[in-house]
Amino acid sequence: MPGRVRLEDRECPLSTTVARVGEWWTLLILHDAFDGYTRFDQFQANLGISSSMLTTRLKALVADGILERRPYRAGPTRHEYVLTDLGRSLRPVVVALAAWGNARLAPEERSMILVDARTGNEVEPVVVDAATGRGLDDSEAFVFAAGPAASPAMRARYPGGVGRAGAADSPGPG
Repeated sequence: MPGRVRLEDRECPLSTTVARVGEWWTLLILHDAFDGYTRFDQFQANLGISSSMLTTRLKALVADGILERRPYRAGPTRHEYVLTDLGRSLRPVVVALAAWGNARLAPEERSMILVDARTGNEVEPVVVDAATGRGLDDSEAFVFAAGPAASPAMRARYPGGVGRAGAADSPGPG
């Protein structure tokens, strides 16, 4: 799906991430993979997705290094799709999306919740800064800034940068 990213957004990590995993079927395939599904027929039966769409999405996830295609049976050869380290690193993103959706529902309307595997108690996922433990939902405390590889256009959008004066003073629109 790289063709959907505007030329000026190709360096934006949000745009490139959405181009790889932001499509509806792709997120659902990843959700199933996090639940332990690995085989084509498992994904297809659970999602009700067409063979051609599933083939396309699995090929893209393999090409992007998110899933690895491995043979599990010979004669005829059958393959499974296993999460890579890169793929497993997407789990917090999918968990955060599900939590965001659940937060807009009354507790009795939630069809799926995240629980502590040991206690069974429902948990509320939050995204925090690893260094300070502060929640990243405060858009005044945490802003985007131009990074070391930023183009002139990105530097114009985000004039501050890491370790540069004015980073917090010029948050930009993001």
